[in-house]
Amino acid sequence: MKELIENTTKTFESIKHIDENGTEFWYARELMQALGYNKWENFEKVILKAKNACENSNINLSDHFADVRKMVSIGSNAKRKQNDYKLTRYACYLIAQNGDSRKSVIALAQTYFAIQTRKQEVSEKEYSTLTEDEKRFYQRNLTKKGNYSLNQTAKNAGVKNFDQFHNSGYKGLYNGETADDIAKRKGLRYREDILDNMGSVELAANLFRITQTESKLKMENIKTEKEANQAHYIVGKNIREVIKKNGGIMPEELPTPKKSLKELEKDRKLIESNMN
Repeated sequence: MKELIENTTKTFESIKHIDENGTEFWYARELMQALGYNKWENFEKVILKAKNACENSNINLSDHFADVRKMVSIGSNAKRKQNDYKLTRYACYLIAQNGDSRKSVIALAQTYFAIQTRKQEVSEKEYSTLTEDEKRFYQRNLTKKGNYSLNQTAKNAGVKNFDQFHNSGYKGLYNGETADDIAKRKGLRYREDILDNMGSVELAANLFRITQTESKLKMENIKTEKEANQAHYIVGKNIREVIKKNGGIMPEELPTPKKSLKELEKDRKLIESNMN
């Protein structure tokens, strides 16, 4: 597997181009070969699906899929025009997402093109262009910061048993499930982080629970552990009711990602080491 990742990384790196502004891009026809497609007609169908996904996210197509025409040799010194695309990393990711999942290189391509470290805050427009895995990393980073701040506030409110305190919030949001219950339902190993195994939507719901609980503890000047636990439960339950009223999917019904963030991070570091 390691050898496959190394070879795939080298392939995608070898076909990467840099324009006059220092921006990286890939040509669709070169990507087609790297992803194991032999016919342009078949690959164009995948590109069309990727373009539809881009439009459905209200993202400007021309920013990621730029039409280009090249003159290519067809023998006897003759040339003809050939349609192609200049693709951004995001466009390549969408193509990989819509490619033939039976090809092992497709899954590796998804990880490779998802690598885009985001240490700074992002705007709403920028967030919409993140891949699902990038959104997960971004939301997980926010929940870590949020939980740290919540714990400090909860401590000031008299909380000593933090497992019980956090389970109160989970019970409200997950219809009675504790952190252990959630982990078992997701099929996680012992002490594996449940937040690392959530999609971006589920993480966002938990981030809302975290921030609103901290706000409630402060505004109501709660000073006992019992009241803090009750407040956390109420916030979680209220968020659950809002999701239900809006016709959303209940948190426990949301799919668990195939890979945890720790696994993705491991893959990412391996790929990045081969990119340098």
